[in-house]
Amino acid sequence: MTSGGNGGFTTPSRIIDVPIETLPFIDEHWIEIAAKPDEVWEALIRVVSGVGAARSGAPFAKALGCEETETAGETGEIGSKIPGFVVTRAVEPAVLALMGQHRFSQYALIFRILEKPSGLMLLSAQTRAVFPGRKGRVYRGLVIGTHGHVVVTTGVLRQVRKRAERIHARPARS
Repeated sequence: MTSGGNGGFTTPSRIIDVPIETLPFIDEHWIEIAAKPDEVWEALIRVVSGVGAARSGAPFAKALGCEETETAGETGEIGSKIPGFVVTRAVEPAVLALMGQHRFSQYALIFRILEKPSGLMLLSAQTRAVFPGRKGRVYRGLVIGTHGHVVVTTGVLRQVRKRAERIHARPARS
């Protein structure tokens, strides 16, 4: 292990070895979805898989020096990978946690699906991250300070809502 230079945080050689809760809280966003939990889960898996499969995913992950630069496995399974992330928790249809690291940051994105008393689903996306050293602080300013991270995260939530509600509206098959 090496010193990360961020409040005494220690940087391990593999992000999957770091408990999510040790990463500092950055933010959390949520969206209401008119669908069933399994429909939201299906939509979440498809959207997350699609983000990883996007043409810019692998080159961007490589440019940042991410450990995970290729897609491998089924996205909803622990240990599966998409560029920039490895799935570290998967509790269908409730929790999907993605973790990753690159030369400027270690991070986690935790999605939770909760049923509200109204029957609507609440999909949340919590971000946790550490940005070691001077370059990490600059990167944090570029990603978090400009609200670029908020735009991307809320965009993912909206994509999941759109897909889940479309799945929910499909006629039942016999």
